[in-house]
Amino acid sequence: MTPGKSAETARPARRRLSVDRRREELMAAALELFSTRDAEDVSIDDVASAAGASRALVYHYFGGKQELYVAALKSAAEQLESRLRPQEGGRPLDELASGLRRYFDFVEEHATGFAALLRGGPANRAGEIGEIVDGVRLRLFRLIQKQMNVEEPSPVLRMTLRSWIASVETAGLDWLERRDIERPTLEKLLVDHMVALLGVAAAHDDDVARLLERLA
Repeated sequence: MTPGKSAETARPARRRLSVDRRREELMAAALELFSTRDAEDVSIDDVASAAGASRALVYHYFGGKQELYVAALKSAAEQLESRLRPQEGGRPLDELASGLRRYFDFVEEHATGFAALLRGGPANRAGEIGEIVDGVRLRLFRLIQKQMNVEEPSPVLRMTLRSWIASVETAGLDWLERRDIERPTLEKLLVDHMVALLGVAAAHDDDVARLLERLA
């Protein structure tokens, strides 16, 4: 092996990366850490070490830990929301099942991003962090509303759908921790859960009762 080739192979970590690619690597490292530890317990040095970068480089791209945390969560949220774009053409419950499959595709493929998005961070989710998480929930809500062909949900339906979304989030986190149920079974369970919640709500709201008849 020539000296030139030896020097090249000795520096794989110093390959030149585009600005976007380097930012992605730093955010991926941050998501990995934020998904298992509280944001307050993760330092810039931790992120730099996990990404194989310098502390100065992290500050150069993000300015500080809060900026990095917000950018990483935004990245995870954007990836998830891209999976939730409506794919029209089927019955509402079939469309709901399809949306759940795409949702859990993301959960499985981007476990750290999903966990960091919904579990990581300070207990008080005010400001930008709360806006990111609420944005994902709003996207889910609007997707379901569109699939059910509901223009303006009643208070009972609104609370029912928001309760179901919270259940889906909890189920996703539980499944990541344990993986003791097959994904198709979990997805079918959540569709049935929606129908059951609508059945309860229908006893309190005529509009929901008519919606349930349509879905059935």
